[in-house]
Amino acid sequence: MNNQDLNTLYHCVYDLKYHLVLVTKFRRKCINKAVLKRLEEHFKRLLETWECQLLEFNGEADHVHILMALNPKVQ
Repeated sequence: MNNQDLNTLYHCVYDLKYHLVLVTKFRRKCINKAVLKRLEEHFKRLLETWECQLLEFNGEADHVHILMALNPKVQ
């Protein structure tokens, strides 16, 4: 990791990454490509309002994986 990869805020340096997995109830296969694309757009927009970043987004018919980089201001 070099200095360009580091995020700073006030008097701290941070690198907060979260991997979130959302699963449908009873693992029902109800997520199609259109729903997956719309979820990705919603998460991207939400994270931008929080000054965060969506790093990766993918999923299948019964679950979604979200990799995001957050900043310490998000509570």
